[in-house]
Amino acid sequence: MSPSRFRHLATALFGLLLAAASAFAAPDLLLDISLDPQSRQFKAEAELQPGARSFRFLLHESLRVTSARAGNDNAGVDSASGPRGYRQWTVRLTQPGQKLHIHYEGQLPLLERNRDHRGVLGGMPPMAAPEGSFLASGSGWYPRPAELFTYRVKLAVPHGQRALVAGKRMSENLPAAAGESYRASFEFSQPSDGIDLMAGPWIVREKTVARPGQAPIYLRTFFPADLDAQPGLAQGYLDDSAAYIERYSRAIGAYPYSEFSIVASPLPTGFGMPTLTYLGAEVLRLPFIRKTSLGHEILHNWWGNGVYVDYQRGNWSEGLTTFMADYAYKEDESASAASEMRLAWLRDAAVLAGENTGTLRDFRSRANAAGATLGYGKAAMLFVMLRDRLGQPAFDQGIRNFWAAQRFRIAGWDDLQAAFESASGEKLGAFFAAWLDQPALPDVAIAHAESTAVRTPGSPPYQLTIRFRKQDARLPLRLPVEISGAGQRETRWVELDAERNTATIPLAFAPQTLRLDPDMRVWRRLQASQLPPILRQWMAGRSPQLVDVARGPEASQAVRQLAGRLFENPPESLAPARLSSALNSKNPVLLAGTHAEVDQALAGAGLPARPASLAGKGSAQVWTVPGQPYPLAVISAQDAAALNALQRGLPHYGGQSWLVFEQGRVIDKGIWPAGIPEITVAATPAKDKK
Repeated sequence: MSPSRFRHLATALFGLLLAAASAFAAPDLLLDISLDPQSRQFKAEAELQPGARSFRFLLHESLRVTSARAGNDNAGVDSASGPRGYRQWTVRLTQPGQKLHIHYEGQLPLLERNRDHRGVLGGMPPMAAPEGSFLASGSGWYPRPAELFTYRVKLAVPHGQRALVAGKRMSENLPAAAGESYRASFEFSQPSDGIDLMAGPWIVREKTVARPGQAPIYLRTFFPADLDAQPGLAQGYLDDSAAYIERYSRAIGAYPYSEFSIVASPLPTGFGMPTLTYLGAEVLRLPFIRKTSLGHEILHNWWGNGVYVDYQRGNWSEGLTTFMADYAYKEDESASAASEMRLAWLRDAAVLAGENTGTLRDFRSRANAAGATLGYGKAAMLFVMLRDRLGQPAFDQGIRNFWAAQRFRIAGWDDLQAAFESASGEKLGAFFAAWLDQPALPDVAIAHAESTAVRTPGSPPYQLTIRFRKQDARLPLRLPVEISGAGQRETRWVELDAERNTATIPLAFAPQTLRLDPDMRVWRRLQASQLPPILRQWMAGRSPQLVDVARGPEASQAVRQLAGRLFENPPESLAPARLSSALNSKNPVLLAGTHAEVDQALAGAGLPARPASLAGKGSAQVWTVPGQPYPLAVISAQDAAALNALQRGLPHYGGQSWLVFEQGRVIDKGIWPAGIPEITVAATPAKDKK
C-alpha cells in the first residue's frame, strides 16, 4: 500500500552528520512556520549555519525569499531558474561560518484532491486547503542544509487546524479563542533525509504506552471529525499501533522514537515517515487497514527510518518490511494464506519476465508494477529463502544483529549479509550474489525422474534420481521436491549449482510422483499450468489495446478515463469492428463497456460469453478469459456511473483473474484455477549398491 518516503542519501556525509546530531548539538536547521490553509499563505524563517561563503537551495516556484541575514549583516540573495516548478536561490555570506537567517513566503498551490495513486507517487508541489495541507519533503518548501540533517520546527496554524512534522513534540499551545493560533514545536535529533509538513482540521486522540526502564511512547490519531466519530475507530488504531510496536520491539529491538501518530490525509495514498504515517482518510475507514498497512508503516520506523537505506547499494528496506509485515501477517493467518502470497509474487514475476527490470541490487523505489515485483516481491522472497536456509533462530538473530549494528546508520545489502553471516556462522556471499545481481527469472523444471530398488543391507531400499531442465538459471538453487508413493509423502531439499542438473535422493519407500516446489518457496518462473491470466498482464502490458464498445458518450468517456488510470503504458484505441484482428496480434486486449454492449461484442466475435459464475452479480464485473491463445480481459458495468466508480479501486487488483464490484467496492474476487505439474517416477530394475 503506501510507499515510504525515502530519498537518496550520501554515505560520505554520514560521520559528520551523525556527530552534528548528538543530543548536545544544536539542530542543523531551525524553522519557524506560519500557514493559513484557507488563504494558502505561507511564511517562514529558516536558521542554519552553512560551512561555505555561499548557500544554494531550491524552493518551489510559489515561494520567494524576502530577506536574508548573515550574523548582523544583510546577505546577498540571487535566484535563477531551477528544475521545472522550482527556483534555485543563492545566499552569499560576508564571511564563512556565520549563522544564516532566511525569510521566505508565498501562496501555496491548492490541494489537488483528484490526484490518483500514481500522481501522488510521482511527486507533488507543496499544497494547502482547509480540508488538508501537505508539504512533502521533496516539494521545495524549506532550504535543505544537507543530505542528512537534524531539525527543530515551530508551527502556527489558525484555530480549528492542527499541524505536525515528524519528530518529538516538544510543546503545544491550544487556542482558547477563535482568533488565536494553534502552535506546536517538534524536534528530530537523529539525522533525517527530509521534513514533511501536514496540517488539517483534526481531532486528536492519545494513548500513552509505558516501557520498563524507558520513556513512554505517545500514540496519537489525527482524524477529521467524521472519521473520529466512527465508533471505536481511533481507539482501535491506537491499540493496534501499541501491539505492533510491542511486536517489533521484541523481534528487532526497542522502538527508536518517543511517539507514533496516524494522520488522516485527503489524498488517496499514504506515506511512512519517522514517528508517523500519513494515510488517506478513505483508506483509514477500511476494516483491513489496521491488520495490514498500519503494521507495515510502523515497521518502517525500524527499516528505512531507523536504519537508513544506502540507495547507491540498493533499497533493501521495502523487501524486508514486506517480509516482516505483509507476509508475516499472512503467516499468522495460515500456511495456505502465506503460500498464496508467495504464489502471487511468482505470478507477477512471470507476467513481467520479459521486461528489463534490472537486478534487485538496482532497485531504488517503486515506479510501476515491475518495480513493485522486484523491490517488494523478489526482495521479500529472498528473505523467505534465506530463513529456509538458515533456520528460524539464526535468521531472527540476524535481524537483531542488523538493527544493533546499523541503528541510525546508512546500510546496504552487504551489511545485511554480514549480520546474517555473524548469526549463522555461514558464508552467504554466493546466496546474496545470486539473488541480488542476476536479473533473470530462473526457469527450472523436472525433466525426468527414475527410482531404483537398492538391495544392499543397511541402506535405504530406494534411490531416486532426478534430472532437471534449467534455463536462465546459472546460479545456485536450493529446491524443495515433494515425493509421494506407497501412501507416504515427504519433502526433500536438493541443491543445484550452475553446472549440475541432477540430484540423487535415498528413500525408505518407492516414489511414484514428484512435484517441484509445490509450496512456492523459491523465486523462479512458474510452469504454464500455474499461470492463469491475471489483470497485471494488461495493466503492465507493453503494447495494450483498448476496445471501447460503449455507445453512450458518458459511458465511453468513463471507459477512456478508467483506461488512463489502469494502464501503465497508453493503450492503442481500436474500433469494436477490429476486436478479432486485435486478438490475433497477441498483445493484451481490454474490452470495456456496459453489460448489453459487452455481451453483444463477445457474441459477435465468437468469443466466450460472460462467465456464469459472475453473471448478475454487482454493478460491475471484470474478468480475464482463461484457456485461450489470445490475452483478453473484459470490464462490464451496468452504466457510466458504475464504470466511473472503478477508477480508484480497480488499479489495485492486478493480481486477480476476476472481480465483482458494487459501486466501486469489491464484493468478490479470485484467480482462475491452476494446477501444480506432477511428474511420474519411472521404475528401473534393482541394483546392488556399492
